[in-house]
Amino acid sequence: MSNKWKKYDVDELTDLEYEVAINSSTEPPFQNKYWDEKRKGIYVDILSGEPLFISSNKFDSGCGWPSFTRPINDDLINEIEDNSYNMKRIEVRTKNSNIHLGHVFKDGPINDGGLRYCINSASLRFIPIEEMEKEGYSEYIKLVK
Repeated sequence: MSNKWKKYDVDELTDLEYEVAINSSTEPPFQNKYWDEKRKGIYVDILSGEPLFISSNKFDSGCGWPSFTRPINDDLINEIEDNSYNMKRIEVRTKNSNIHLGHVFKDGPINDGGLRYCINSASLRFIPIEEMEKEGYSEYIKLVK
């Protein structure tokens, strides 16, 4: 699949973006770019530009990080067992660029499948619906309700 979206080099990442996306760190809750983002749009991989999540699937979980009920396409992410910090969790990484996104938990909205993808803003770039066509994401506009 050819990447028609704006691609970033690792050297272009901020220190926080690098620590989270590359070194699998976690950004502070309630102090990140998108935890309280209310606009309609699409959330993409900060490196590859691949579409990952849409605002239609975002909800306020109260955890301080962007939370989604599902990714746009399950084939774009890997879910890996993570037993760090004496916890049993499932880490979420992008399949193609292999960056750390966050974790998925089974405490999401029951009527939407029961999952909560708790994702670090530092691993994402948000594109508002008004800019999606210009940025090459027009095929995803119909998904943004």
